[in-house]
Amino acid sequence: MAHDIQIATESELRGAVGLDLILVDVIEQAFMALGRGRVVMPPVMSMELPGTKGEVDAKTAFIPGFDYFALKVSTGFYDNAQLGLPSLGGLMVLFSATTGRVEGTYLDNGYLTDLRTAAAGAVAARHMAPQRVETAGVIGTGLQARLQIEAAHLVRPFARVLVTGRDMDKARTCAADLAKRLGIVAEATADAAALVAESQLVVTTTPAREPVLKADWLHPGLHITAMGSDADYKNEIDPAALPLADAYVCDRTSQCATIGELRSARAAGLMQGEDPAELGQIILGDRSARRGPDDITICDLTGTGAQDTAIANHVRATFPGLGTVIRS
Repeated sequence: MAHDIQIATESELRGAVGLDLILVDVIEQAFMALGRGRVVMPPVMSMELPGTKGEVDAKTAFIPGFDYFALKVSTGFYDNAQLGLPSLGGLMVLFSATTGRVEGTYLDNGYLTDLRTAAAGAVAARHMAPQRVETAGVIGTGLQARLQIEAAHLVRPFARVLVTGRDMDKARTCAADLAKRLGIVAEATADAAALVAESQLVVTTTPAREPVLKADWLHPGLHITAMGSDADYKNEIDPAALPLADAYVCDRTSQCATIGELRSARAAGLMQGEDPAELGQIILGDRSARRGPDDITICDLTGTGAQDTAIANHVRATFPGLGTVIRS
């Protein structure tokens, strides 16, 4: 029997879906579902392409009560900038959770992934950062650096942001973009240690294979959201930092143990005991994170298929007429 399939392009999605508190709430619901333990979410399928600085990831999840589940394929090709192309790409395919039939295809080139990743950073900040943030810092200068700071600003409005990265020209451009976008003071600095020292909230957004944030930079009242490590060869946070934190929290413990910062810490012989809490458990109140203003907290975001299913359902429910409808 024929049925309609929604097809939406990147430009159409950009015109309809944005980074706002509604989306943050959508992604928070996905983490809550994970925290309840009812989500069916297989391990991430990941592939590195030697010699091209390219990687491909596939993620999916079924969330009970959702009409659809998404299969997301994302690509990261980090030399694309030299070709004038974005580093990230991919698409999402939406399936009926009842019949398994294809209901939609979102040719987003990674746009929805960018949004749901940034929204996850906002969820982490909402539940783990100090109530008062005066200065935020970001280590990284790409699109996700901008989006993470924009997302954090939604839930912890701050007046100043510091930006650092390997390329100071890119750091200055990123800072200028954030100043214009958010109407706040934004400064580029070459001193990552000073950035952390002056910030109450720091986000790391790099594809680094060696730590970009050292354990001896931790200070009372600091929250770190690490979102760059999503493969078993990446590492942004000094492994020694994790056991020093008052709370280290994963988006999904099993993923963080294989592709996140937890993997690096355990490889160094650290964090061998009880599994850390997951962000969904923190939201539900089943586990605790920040107990006071001086606590040091770290949230490790590797990206989950539940986030992809959540944002794809959000698009379908909120913008059912978006794009083109074809009959299959």
